[in-house]
Amino acid sequence: MNEEKFSEKFKKGLQTRREVLGEAYVDSAVNKATEFNWPMQEFVTEYCWDEIWNRPGLSRKDRSMLNLGMISALGRSQELKLHVRGAINNGWTKEELREVFLQIAVYCGVPAAIDSFRTAQEVFNEMGI
Repeated sequence: MNEEKFSEKFKKGLQTRREVLGEAYVDSAVNKATEFNWPMQEFVTEYCWDEIWNRPGLSRKDRSMLNLGMISALGRSQELKLHVRGAINNGWTKEELREVFLQIAVYCGVPAAIDSFRTAQEVFNEMGI
């Protein structure tokens, strides 16, 4: 990946994205991008990962909690896997994640929480924790 051609916003967002989600995942996603989906990679990296994740108002740990709740409520298991890993990279413990998912059970429904617990366990297994 030739990062010289990218905007400063993309470079800053890419760094944050790598720190939260892990270099291997991010580099794979960017390197697999096609002409068709490249605009989405740019949008996500510049807007989500630079404009929003790099704002000073919330910590990365707080942003992780928000994402876990919203993504669980939406039932997006694939995205949840990424953000469980990101939450761990941002300092969350398994016990704290458990509490988030129990809260989700009350406000989003038991099926959403069960799926979130299942997805998180897959990530824990992959990470060896």
